[in-house]
Amino acid sequence: MTGTQPRIAVLLPCYNEEAAIGQTVTDFRAALPDALIYVYDNNSRDRTIEMAAAAGAIVRRERIQGKGNVVRRMFADIDADVYVMADGDATYDAASAGKLVAELITEKLDMVVGSRISDAELAYRRGHRFGNALLTGMLGRLFGRSFTDILTGYRVFSRRFVKSFPSLSAGFEIETEISVHALELKMPCAEIETRYYARPEGSTSKLDTYGDGWRILKTIVTLYRFERPLWFFGAGALVLALFGIVLSVPLAVTYVDTGLVPRMPTAILVTGLIILAALSFFAGLILDTVVRGRREVRRLAYLSHPAP
Repeated sequence: MTGTQPRIAVLLPCYNEEAAIGQTVTDFRAALPDALIYVYDNNSRDRTIEMAAAAGAIVRRERIQGKGNVVRRMFADIDADVYVMADGDATYDAASAGKLVAELITEKLDMVVGSRISDAELAYRRGHRFGNALLTGMLGRLFGRSFTDILTGYRVFSRRFVKSFPSLSAGFEIETEISVHALELKMPCAEIETRYYARPEGSTSKLDTYGDGWRILKTIVTLYRFERPLWFFGAGALVLALFGIVLSVPLAVTYVDTGLVPRMPTAILVTGLIILAALSFFAGLILDTVVRGRREVRRLAYLSHPAP
């Protein structure tokens, strides 16, 4: 941080945004005149690079396809005190950037989420609204708390968030991973409502409601398996044990009455189910210890950077 002025970087991942990137860069330049604006092109086949450079952005490239790969590269490359991330499609309200940055600095937060509000059906399609609500609720149930809009791409981060975030996602599920990282380390965060606009004419969305939704759902389940292994494998152990107990009751009754076990295959199945239940439970217990150690390492990496 130079003097009292934080170094602000605006990060704009882009793929075929020729029609919108110039306006996006101009709008963020007006909102944050002292910020450096970076456009990371992801193998665009149109004039995205030329339009971004003409608008005054610093243009770089990431050749591995996928938004998650671009975000990973941006977070690794850029050194700043405050990071503003948005999409290059002119749908996010750049004028709100100053308010989001001020909230992060004033309250010493690690992430401010620009939750989307829009009256335009074309800006925020009904399927995306439903999927976002479903996934947001699921994340809250799995991790205890959540944000109202986990899929928004408009966020402001502190340096210690960016430099402690082990980005693993390749595509649009990156927003879910970012949210889980903040929730898991119990970072101080806030949400501010921002306008969400329809794309400008000539710009087309790259979102796939069902395909991206399925990938995000898989990401949540995978992250839950990684972050809550005792509950994840414990639930499997409970199902197996209950199934085994239900099957064993008739065998136990028959054995008490006759002293015989006539259904040997069922007895073998019950034994196998109980063994699998025990293995699943102890696997979760061991992995929970590993996760706790990994979380402590991530927390130390987070604490190695100063507050905003």
